[in-house]
Amino acid sequence: MPFLPKSRVAAVQTAPVFLDTAATIDKAVALIAEAAGNGAQLVAFPEVFVSAYPYWNWLMTPIEGAAWHERLYRAAIAVDGPEVALLCEAARDHGCTVVIGINERDPLSIGTLYNANLIIGADGKLLGRHRKLVPTWAEKLTWAGGDGASIRCYDTPVGRLGTLACGENTNTLARFALLSAGETVHVANYIALPVAPASYNMAEAIRIRATAHSFEGKIFTIVACSTVSEEIIAAMSAERPANRDLLSRPNSAFSGVIDPHGNLVGEALIDEEGIVYADIDLGACIQPKLMHDITGGYNRFDIFNLTVDRTARASALFVDAPDDSEGEP
Repeated sequence: MPFLPKSRVAAVQTAPVFLDTAATIDKAVALIAEAAGNGAQLVAFPEVFVSAYPYWNWLMTPIEGAAWHERLYRAAIAVDGPEVALLCEAARDHGCTVVIGINERDPLSIGTLYNANLIIGADGKLLGRHRKLVPTWAEKLTWAGGDGASIRCYDTPVGRLGTLACGENTNTLARFALLSAGETVHVANYIALPVAPASYNMAEAIRIRATAHSFEGKIFTIVACSTVSEEIIAAMSAERPANRDLLSRPNSAFSGVIDPHGNLVGEALIDEEGIVYADIDLGACIQPKLMHDITGGYNRFDIFNLTVDRTARASALFVDAPDDSEGEP
């Protein structure tokens, strides 16, 4: 692949088919085909696109939301499951890299969920999985935290790719770790959050985070955010009509592409469904580094040092005795 490739990228802004995993996978496959048909070599999807965000955590008590959590768990998927295989097949068939958010079931612990981003290569191979390090605020009722094993970048035809989900794009050290790993293209995926405090402009907050990362790191950031469909609003307001107004609040979703100067490339989508396309050139990352190269000459590594523990974590460490039968005839 070229040293500093030029490519077309796409950010999908839409809602999943609420808690319907099969239909959401079909929707994702169709959107991959559409974006690739318009020349996209990278297609970024929203956070936990497969297949719901737990809005009930913000709108109900934990007891009231428990049944919704069980529905979410039953709709969640495994990384080695058939749903991911279909996404990998679509990426391979259309020759594009895909980043997509899922609700991931823990392979061993029943009831445990992770907010995960999958990174799928243009050859259809699963390159990696990033589990959200710290679920934000009410999200702690739903997801366990990830570990440092997934703080990694991946070589793709569009560049060296890293990803963080939603609020963890505020985590300065997590972002710096990805930049230090050679990130040149960052996918930041989000959910629309109309239920945030009244003073909080979610669309503007998303834009600020993306601008900060691109400007600080002199890289491209692709932002993909979900929307709140009428289906979601109806489900969450069936017993509480007042929730309809909360979930209909504007300026809750932003999708777009930010260049290494912190500028928007083309147009952004605010609240509306659609696909944002942008042409990016990694050669544009070179000259801005003359001013601020925070992983190079614009840092003092004799003063500051960041250690990133990428050891995979588990709930227990099992130490087994050697197999006594090993080596027996």
